[in-house]
Amino acid sequence: MSAPVIKVVKDQNEMVEEAARRIVAAATRCEKEGNLFSLFLSGGSTPKALYELLATDAWKSQIDWRNVELYFGDERCVAPDSPDSNYRMANESLISKVPIPPGQVFRMKGEGDPEQAAKSYGQLLKEHFGDEGGDVMLLGMGADGHTASLFPGTTALKEQEHRVVANRIPDDYSLMPIPKGTHSRITVTFPFINRSKEVLVLCGGKDKAARVAEVLEGPKDPDRLPIQRLDTSATGGTVTWLLDAAASSMDRAE
Repeated sequence: MSAPVIKVVKDQNEMVEEAARRIVAAATRCEKEGNLFSLFLSGGSTPKALYELLATDAWKSQIDWRNVELYFGDERCVAPDSPDSNYRMANESLISKVPIPPGQVFRMKGEGDPEQAAKSYGQLLKEHFGDEGGDVMLLGMGADGHTASLFPGTTALKEQEHRVVANRIPDDYSLMPIPKGTHSRITVTFPFINRSKEVLVLCGGKDKAARVAEVLEGPKDPDRLPIQRLDTSATGGTVTWLLDAAASSMDRAE
């Protein structure tokens, strides 16, 4: 298992700018190689800030959006126009503001049967990627150590075969607040995540500092801290944690 790269910056603004630079670099590299660039989107407030940045004139002009395909790492089982929908957030902050062909945006259909939606999305990923993964997978980390919708104690952590599964967070889950009506999820699994060429984990805020230290420096306990299952070494990919100074427990960036 290869060690992740840890990049510490001053604050969230610098974090999302660093993520944007890496996305632009990966997209440019794919274009030069004659390949479509695949980007897996994440939910959350920090990714939203990243999407809003990418949608500005200064940044969106640096990417040929005709050469981009957008996918999702997870989705809540709600309608696409729900305030809790990851797709709605990404669409309002990025997708609707950049010239990407509609047929190159692949959302998870959270409004349908979760098992069928997961099966369909998994088949889509199999058709598009075969036994490989995407170019860039964006992830965050919850206060409980989860990433995507891979929560401690849930069945999806043990998945070894499927790329995408339906996952249910227990109704009495107490490790962190879960928005009402969003306990049912669709999520990519670690076997698929770990085939990504590049994984970017965006994590900021003082409230995450203790958990970040535990995940990166503490003993391995991936059932309790699912994000510790990140490991792209088998396929030569990279995992980079982008942390602000507060989340890294440092007074200043390196």
